[in-house]
This record gives sequence, structure tokens and C-alpha cells, in this order.
Amino acid sequence: MAEKVVMPKLGATMEEGTIDSWLVDVGEEIEEGDPIVEIQTDKITMEVEAEADGVLLKKLYEAGDTIPVQQVIAYIGEAGENVDDLVDDASSVDKTEAVTPDAKVDTPAEVTATGAGDSDTTEIRRTPIARRLAAENNIDLREITGSGPLGRIQKVDVENAIAQNKQKITPLAKKMAVDQQVDTTSITGSGAYGKIVKDDIIAANRPKEVAAADERVAFKGIRKVIADRISDSYYSAPHVTLHSEIDMTECVKLRKQLLPIIEEAEGVRVSYNEIIVKATAFSLRQNPNINISLENEKEIVYHSDIHIGFAVAVPDGLVVPVLRNVDQKGLGILTKEAKTIAKKARDGMLTPDEMQGSTFTISNLGMFAVDGFTPIINQPNAAILGVGRIQEKPVIINGQVEARSMMTLSLSFDHRIIDGAPAAQFLTDLKNVLEQPYKLMV
Repeated sequence: MAEKVVMPKLGATMEEGTIDSWLVDVGEEIEEGDPIVEIQTDKITMEVEAEADGVLLKKLYEAGDTIPVQQVIAYIGEAGENVDDLVDDASSVDKTEAVTPDAKVDTPAEVTATGAGDSDTTEIRRTPIARRLAAENNIDLREITGSGPLGRIQKVDVENAIAQNKQKITPLAKKMAVDQQVDTTSITGSGAYGKIVKDDIIAANRPKEVAAADERVAFKGIRKVIADRISDSYYSAPHVTLHSEIDMTECVKLRKQLLPIIEEAEGVRVSYNEIIVKATAFSLRQNPNINISLENEKEIVYHSDIHIGFAVAVPDGLVVPVLRNVDQKGLGILTKEAKTIAKKARDGMLTPDEMQGSTFTISNLGMFAVDGFTPIINQPNAAILGVGRIQEKPVIINGQVEARSMMTLSLSFDHRIIDGAPAAQFLTDLKNVLEQPYKLMV
């Protein structure tokens, strides 16, 4: 009997998912564990794997469609099996009923394949048809650069590799074609008997003088999710932003002293970001009326734990992983956790749990030529801290002009539940602890 493939529920708050792309076509054979569809949530993109061998009998939705969780999206079964009755039944099922998923979700880095003629298993992202086509033609997938999402090897990549194998091409030209991702199927070789040589690859890869066309990209996926959330936050919460200039001279000295100590203990280099995160947690503990959130427009929640989210730029926008119980951790452990979760964010490997539960957010643009900005609140948090660059400036100290390392902090807060005076007090306390960082040791 045909097996259902359903839209998985990847987190407690997930209500729907979007089909990013189908990795197999109807009628295509599938083995257990093959990735069959990419699902995009409001936070991450993950793959759904087949739970059984069979054939993809029917797809109920197309790429770009948004479907409620636990809704049937496809059927897998034996070739020729009729699933029309099952499709009719699925369309009449109450969407609120729990449906047991028949496909499992896997993260991108866990998809594996075996190179042709080699018993070793290496982490290679590929579609099922690409794997079979490679095996039939004795093509080693490890030598192919995938053109699909996140470098996945697709059918066309294997077909190009097969065509290259049939062509007369020198070893050097073949290596150059692979490294530079040049399609040799349309190249006429200039060598003896039409053999493709190095100069042919260089000529094929030379930019052609053509009129540049505007690039158009669909406004969807993570970019659309970010836009919707920013709009909801900006138009629902009255934003007020306070700015304060911080003398980071003592923090600069502290970081220089801690660099070798933390690097020896944890194997990572402490940055100003971790020091600011730690100081923020310290100040939030002193000002619990800032570590709050407004839930469902009905309750103000005063959080007992301090979980700080920090924005990390990714190719399609940004994500906000969460560091938990920051006030209870030393700077060494905090630095290691921050580096680890930031790398997972850039690699697209964050889990839903790692992006939920923040009580306060920090957006740091200190690596750019930005002095100050107005960050938008990451709801349901009630406040967000914007961090600018550290820059030496002349400052009057005890009547004398000195060069000091200065930085601007910008605190945006939801004026519905935080008044100006408590916000100013928090920013003042944060300024004091950053200018006298030894307070973090008390």
C-alpha cells in the first residue's frame, strides 16, 4: 500500500512549511533514505527523506506552495499503484488531526553517497537519479561539482560528466573544466583530431561582451520571512531608540590580556562581541524590567533566565541563534559556544531549538564602518541592542585630550511595555560595566 509523505512539524511554533524544491520526479524510483523534497520553514531549510523503497507515485503540491504541518504532500508506493482514492481522502482530512509522518527529516550535511567503484562513504549531496546515473556510467561523484542548492549534484551534472568522459580532452583541460565549472559539451577542440586542450577551456571561460540584464529574484523564502517579521515588529511596536557613546579603552586592554588565556583553555579567540554579550547579560540581571516580552498582546512575561540572541548574516539574509543562560557562564565557555553556533548558522545547520527562546537580542555591525544605527526589535523580545564599530577618538579626560577607543550603542525598545527611564537606566548600567569591565568578575 502507498505510503504518505507529510509536511513535517520541525518545531513547537511551526504551523506551515513551504516546498522549496522536489528532488525526484513522479515515476522515479526511490530507496529508503533518499532525500525527496526540500522543506523551508520560517527559519531553516531541511530535507525530507524516504522511509521506504518504492516509486514516487504522486506529488500533491509544487515548489513554492505553502502547506500546513502534518498535511500529506506526496505518495510513495509500487510502480503503477493507483492513489487517486487516497488523494481524495487526504483532501477531506481535518488538518488539525495529527498524522504520523512517513518520511524523516534530515539536515543537509547528513546526506551521503558512495563514489562509483569505491566502498568508502563520503558526504556527497546528490539526488537519487544522479546517484543511479553515476553508478550506471562508472562516474565518481566526488569528482563532480554540484550545481543544485547547497552544492547538490543533480542529473544534469552527471550527464555533463558523462559527456566529458566521451570527449577527447587532455587531462589538464579536464581538470581546468571541473575547477572552473566549464561545460565542455559545446566546445570544439582545437587540438589534434578535435581534442580539447587548455587554451579551449581558457577561451570558453573568458567573459563575453554582452549587454548586462537586470537580475530578477523571486521575493520568497527566508528573505520574505525576514521582511514579514520586520514589518510586523516595526508597525505593531512603537519603537524608541536611545544612543550612548561608550569608552571601550579598558575593554580593549582586557581583551588583549584574555586572548592567550582563553585561546589556551578553549581553543578560540575571544572577540569584543562576546565581551559585550556578557556585559549585556550582567546588566539585564540588574534590570529585569528589560528582560521581558509581550506574548499574544495579553501578557508581559518577566523572564527569570537570560537567553541572548545575536544576529548572524547568511547569504539570503540573517538568522538569530540563541546563547542560553549567558549570565551563568564564564567568558571562555561563552566564547566557544558563540563561535560554534555562529558557524552552524553560516553553514545553514542550525536546528529550530537553537533559534528559539531568546529574551533579548544583540545586532553587532562593529566589523563594518558603522558608528550607530536603529535596530528593529526581534519580537517577542521587548528590546534589541545595536553595536557600532570601535574607533579611536580624541576625548577630554581630566582636562587633558587623550586618544580613547570609543563605540556607540543603540537600544531600541517597545514603548508599550518599557518606559524611557528604565531603558535609559539599563543603557547607563551597561555603559558603566563596559567602561569598568572588572565589574564582570564581582
